[in-house]
Amino acid sequence: MMRCFSTLLAARLLGTVGALAALAPAWAADPFPSKEIRFIVPWNAGGSNDIAARALAQLAAEQGVRVVVENVPGATGSIGLAKVANAEPNGYMIGMGTSSTLSLIAQNLTTLRNEQFAPIARVTIDPLILLVPANGPATTLESFIALLKKNPGKISVGTPGNNNLNHIFAVMAGRAAGVDVIAVPYGGGSKVVADLAGKQLDAAVLKPSESKALIDGGLVRPIGVFANERLKALPDVPTFKEKGFDVFPYGPLVQMAYIVVPVATPQPVRERLITIFGKAIQSPNFRSSAEEGGAVVDDMTGAALGREITNVQKSLNEVGKKVFVAEKK
Repeated sequence: MMRCFSTLLAARLLGTVGALAALAPAWAADPFPSKEIRFIVPWNAGGSNDIAARALAQLAAEQGVRVVVENVPGATGSIGLAKVANAEPNGYMIGMGTSSTLSLIAQNLTTLRNEQFAPIARVTIDPLILLVPANGPATTLESFIALLKKNPGKISVGTPGNNNLNHIFAVMAGRAAGVDVIAVPYGGGSKVVADLAGKQLDAAVLKPSESKALIDGGLVRPIGVFANERLKALPDVPTFKEKGFDVFPYGPLVQMAYIVVPVATPQPVRERLITIFGKAIQSPNFRSSAEEGGAVVDDMTGAALGREITNVQKSLNEVGKKVFVAEKK
């Protein structure tokens, strides 16, 4: 009897140990994130998206989260974001999406689709500006429009990437004068503004954050804002609208940057990323730095951001066809 009891007790103990062993991996699993997060910026180093990503990486480090920024430029953001879309959906690879890539999607110039990604947080809204060399022939928006009219089809306008919002506004600047321009695409904003300062370009369409250092240094001059209101960071620079030039004939457009992950990323991991990067984006240091550079920061995350991306995509689907299809004819 005692032997039977001992045998039964041993069996139960073994069963309990087995059950605990089965649960051990769940208990032992490290909470997310337990290792570094790779942040893919699909543009060259030195541009506004790269600068923002590195600032967020530093702020995430203050939360004990290690984020490593990796630049994967090419195809107006498509190459880097494709890497994110195809990554293992575990939260350890995130990417910086932008309206520029949405523009490519609108024109079927990329195989990427918004459905491949889950939105995490909007980083910035970045109004675009028209710049010229500081000591070039044009010093105001009116004189630049006059220069365009005198040189139809000969004025070069640099843009970071091609077939994007910057390109759209370069075309619309020409249309304000009733002429075509030569849109010159680059791999990133830092190269555009450097060539503009060196007078290798006649003009450029950039974010204020990409050009403010050279503006402050007196090497390039902002002459027009592609928005309905002047920027706090550049209060003396007029909008195209107030000068009587319509650069939104097909509806409003917004340039924005936002963080995404592969769509299959589990919801708890997404929520953790929203917490990490939402806190970083809303930090006083990031907000003040972004706003000083001419950007706008809000607290749009998750599903609300997804709806905003859809709305911007719909607008670009319409505008892109009317601008780029007409440009190719």
